[in-house]
Amino acid sequence: MAKTGICVFGSLNIDLTMRLERFHVPGETVTGKSFHTFTGGKGGNQAVAAARLGGEVRMVGCLGADAHGVMYRDVLKGEGLDVSRVKMMENETSGVALIEVDDAGENRIAIVPGANARLDAAMAREAAEVIARSRCLLLQLETPMDGVLEAAGIARENGVTVILDPAPAQPVPDELLALCDYVTPNETELAALTGLSVDAEEEAVAACRRLTARGAGAVINKRGPRGCLLVTADEVHPSPGFEVKAVDTTAAGDTFNAGFASGLDRGWRVDEALRLANAAAAISVTGLGAQAAMPPFVKALKLMKG
Repeated sequence: MAKTGICVFGSLNIDLTMRLERFHVPGETVTGKSFHTFTGGKGGNQAVAAARLGGEVRMVGCLGADAHGVMYRDVLKGEGLDVSRVKMMENETSGVALIEVDDAGENRIAIVPGANARLDAAMAREAAEVIARSRCLLLQLETPMDGVLEAAGIARENGVTVILDPAPAQPVPDELLALCDYVTPNETELAALTGLSVDAEEEAVAACRRLTARGAGAVINKRGPRGCLLVTADEVHPSPGFEVKAVDTTAAGDTFNAGFASGLDRGWRVDEALRLANAAAAISVTGLGAQAAMPPFVKALKLMKG
């Protein structure tokens, strides 16, 4: 079977985003500057970003059979995604994320999973055909672990490249790491996964190698404006970032993963795919909202080529 396109197995959330001058402390009330409703969730973010970058994208996920769910499914259709495996779940609310963004562009996020909690192993098996015919599978950890494991296993059995974003930070079983060609933690997630300091580059490399020793094929440590480090058991390949003015860092990591998968799907070398990932992620932080500033391929390519 010829492999084409990108399958995203993951979460779909409605992001309720408030802009604040600064984050408040417990017990304090502050006045926000603005409020917006966006479509988000790590799965949906990666799917939309990959579609904007020109990919043939198939989304596997769950939404509530509510107004938010209907709206989100229409958004995905409008972005050109295949939504035949997006299930509308009766008696479930769509997932919701409450997001605060301060004037420095940093964010704090709380999530109510809603229908995302139904994306289990049985759902992965139902979607086996769309996973198996894809070139890359993008995974995250906002949905049940048994579903993530099942999807990764289906992909591995069918020669599909598996890219895991281990976020939100939580323990990841060795069984899952061993099914992944690439694991892509940011600095916070890498420290949480390994219990090691990752501030210095050599520390980050050591932490990445702890994950390869547990079975991951390669680890890509996302380091924000500093770019990323691709680490295998015996090699290190840094890829520099791009300087931009950050407005909102929400979904920068999701855009990075989509950019990396898009490069691989185009048949590019890994170093070229990382460069595209860094460029797309950099552009994504220049606007408010998870998906609003995700760039089209031509814009990312322009920044990538300088």
